[in-house]
Amino acid sequence: MKTTLLCIVALVLVSVSSEAKLKVLIMDGQNNHAVWPKATIMMKQYLEDSGLFDVELARTKYTWKGGREKAYLDLAGLPGEDLPKAKSDPDFSPDFTQYDLVVNNLGYNAAPLSEATKAAFETYMQNGGGLVVVHAADNCWGEWEQYNKMIGVGGWGGRTEQHGPYVYIDDAGETVRDLSPGKAGTHGRQHEFPITVRAPEHPVMKGLPAVWLTAVDECYAKLRGPAENMTILATGEDQTVAERKGQHQPALIAIDYGQGRCFHTILGHDTPAYEGVSFIVTFLRGCEWAATGAVTQPVPADFPSAEKTTARPFVLAAAENG
Repeated sequence: MKTTLLCIVALVLVSVSSEAKLKVLIMDGQNNHAVWPKATIMMKQYLEDSGLFDVELARTKYTWKGGREKAYLDLAGLPGEDLPKAKSDPDFSPDFTQYDLVVNNLGYNAAPLSEATKAAFETYMQNGGGLVVVHAADNCWGEWEQYNKMIGVGGWGGRTEQHGPYVYIDDAGETVRDLSPGKAGTHGRQHEFPITVRAPEHPVMKGLPAVWLTAVDECYAKLRGPAENMTILATGEDQTVAERKGQHQPALIAIDYGQGRCFHTILGHDTPAYEGVSFIVTFLRGCEWAATGAVTQPVPADFPSAEKTTARPFVLAAAENG
């Protein structure tokens, strides 16, 4: 009798714990950044290790650039055909309503989603869904007007002055909206660059140092778009391109879209970037905020400073590793 009662209590506790977790969907399959299959597994593990999230994956049945990280591509346990060129998957139609948050790990040159899937995602966001856009996910779908509104600004993907202004912050702390003609998206070489907090009271940023160094990563620049309902949480300054000195690029961004929220991070170019503590911490905090509007996670002791970056070498969890 006592053993039975303990088992029932344990099952109830497990059920309550599972229900309390936020449900996350990571979308991937096509991205010019060859790290993407590994990045998906890394982000999934970070989310689950936090104890706050349950994570599922949705992958286009036609994948692209999956070869470099084939071990991680296969590790996801999802069917797919890796092609030499991105190809639309008409059957890619996740039920977004089942999730508190969608993380987009589709990137530059990802094939368009079906009109039905786009409409479903727009409705999901309008009704209070959460979105996190990681690095090259702001490169895709430049032709999708509502996606551009969700992410605020983006690069590449055919974006021009027709999509909105270039946006950055100058040395005086003023936000510049430059309507000069030209294509969106550029960056210098990969390096550790300073991030400056611009909205210290925002839940994602509260408690973080005023300035810190990224891991080796790319500092996107010349991002442009509607830039509506957008708060620049933090900026990065490329140390490798002299002509952009004094232009502080949006690096972490919060966007309201209908009743939904988007957290947009330019960080995450390759494995060293995903191992950077600043990426891990801001990603997790941004995910919680996009899903709930609040952040409960403390700032860890190993968060980087203005003088020194920090990293956590990725070790695949035993459960993932089989």
